This record gives sequence, structure tokens and C-alpha cells, in this order.
Amino acid sequence: MFHLMKIESTSFGPAEVANFLDELIDRDRRALVERLRRGSERLGDLASRVPEKQAEPGAGAAAQWSAHEVLAHIAVLSKFYGVIAYQIGSGRLTEIDLLGQIVLRDVMGDRFARQPPAQLATQAQEDQRRTIKWLQSAAPADLRRRCDTGGGDTMSSEEVARLALCTHLEQHLDQLEAALP
Repeated sequence: MFHLMKIESTSFGPAEVANFLDELIDRDRRALVERLRRGSERLGDLASRVPEKQAEPGAGAAAQWSAHEVLAHIAVLSKFYGVIAYQIGSGRLTEIDLLGQIVLRDVMGDRFARQPPAQLATQAQEDQRRTIKWLQSAAPADLRRRCDTGGGDTMSSEEVARLALCTHLEQHLDQLEAALP
């Protein structure tokens, strides 16, 4: 005996589609919070293994950062992209010269690299916790809000949080682990 599947599409209108998409965005938001939380925990574990003594600039291969430099970069990106995601989501930021801001981020990274590893990890984890707290309460409409990033491109608040912050963090955590003795 065959059972027929209930057909829902006949009762779907624009409001039902919007609600369905909101449900999906909310589910993704919760998964993003968990990814960011796990990344933050992993950062704490890895950062505790970063040597206190910093390598001299240029001591390693030109294309490779030391573990300390990776940690400094993580601290900067955790603040930078967390703030950008929040500002887009709250409607405070509608356009940004992303390339120009990335240059400023790198200048901050050089300054951050002078701090001890434990301080860098603490700063990064505090910024990640702030972003997690915001993400936990963000509405789907907040996450869909977009910002002009220059050159005709846009990014949503969710894309900044997921790609520029979370995936970028995960990428550099792998790099940090590989750089550790």
C-alpha cells in the first residue's frame, strides 16, 4: 500500500515562503554559533602551546607566519569581522571600503603581534563571545541585511559572520596548529 505525501505547496504563499526561509536561516544561525564556539575553544587549547618568546620578524620562511603571528592575526580578525557583522546586521553599516579596511586590519595585526600569546587569545575569545552573544539573538532579517563592500559587491551580515569570521578563523586555527612545535 502506497501512502501519498501531503502536498503543502498549494497552501504556500509569499508569507509561507518567507517563514520557511526564516526557519532555515535560524537553523543555520544556531549551527554558526556552535562552529564559532568550537573554534573559540580550539583557539584556547592551541594558544596555550604558543611560545612566549616571539620569533624575530623574518626569521621563518617569507610566506609563513610564526605561531605568534597567526595568533595575532586571529585576534584582529575576531574583533574586525565580529564588529562588521554586527554593524551590518544592526543596520549601522550599509557600505564599507572592505579592501581599505583590510589594510588597516593588517596594521593592527602588526601592533597586536607585540602582545603576549595569552593576552591575544583572551582578546580573541572575548570578541568571539560578543559575536556569539549577538548571533544568538539576531533575527533572520538582521542576518540577511547587506552592505556594499566596494566594486559592486555586497555581503550580508550572515556571510561576514560565517565566511570572513568563522571559516577564516577555522582556516587560521589549522595554520596555527601546523606552526606549533
